[in-house]
Amino acid sequence: MRIIARLDVKNEHVIKGIHLEGLRKVGEPVEMAQSYYEQGVHEILFMDAVASLYDRNNLLHIIEKACENVFVPISIGGGLRTIEDVELALAAGADKVAINTGAVHRLELITEIANRFGSQCIIGSIEAKQKTDRKWEAYIDNGREPTGLDVEDWIKRLEDAGIGELLVTSIDKEGTKRGFDLELIETVNDATARPVIYSGGYGKPEHLQALGPIEKPSGIAFASVLHYQLATGDELVQAADRLDPPFEPSTEMAA
Repeated sequence: MRIIARLDVKNEHVIKGIHLEGLRKVGEPVEMAQSYYEQGVHEILFMDAVASLYDRNNLLHIIEKACENVFVPISIGGGLRTIEDVELALAAGADKVAINTGAVHRLELITEIANRFGSQCIIGSIEAKQKTDRKWEAYIDNGREPTGLDVEDWIKRLEDAGIGELLVTSIDKEGTKRGFDLELIETVNDATARPVIYSGGYGKPEHLQALGPIEKPSGIAFASVLHYQLATGDELVQAADRLDPPFEPSTEMAA
């Protein structure tokens, strides 16, 4: 399971809130990205938290600077609405792009990116808010605007369009440090065969252990626990490794 440091950025600062609201400054993005890389995280995810206000992504210079000293895959999201936006993001050094609002407004964008750059560089980003029992609605604009799209249905449409993996953020759990939305994780797992990155809710090792009975996400994006130094990247990697014991082939398989 990949340990991913998530940095939501507003006006040159990493910010953090609860339920994607009440945002406060917590640090400088390039310095934090380098620190988390040195701590051993597997990937870095930069999200422009206010891209919808300006209708563009403002992180390209931050990505360029981070790439000088960070040598793990870097993803970027927020405000990527055209094939040209994606081209600029990849040219700045990003390995993958996370698309949410752009896909909701024009799903064909995902297919265009897949045809041009390959599905492996496209993350379908979904901000999920629970509406009824085991039903979630997809939101856009950093969790501010409902779309009317059922998350399970939207996942299928993103798959058909060509996404390579999913980033699912639980709006209900985001920033709370009270544990993952296990029902959401199970629902998403059942809805897709694509790799899934889950974001929102981690606060202590017991929350990782609670994943035991269900299929693990391909990755988990951590923010608060890293930003407030409640755990290091290395500690999270070790905790995740303990979830999956080493594979030991049976006698039949070994033969």
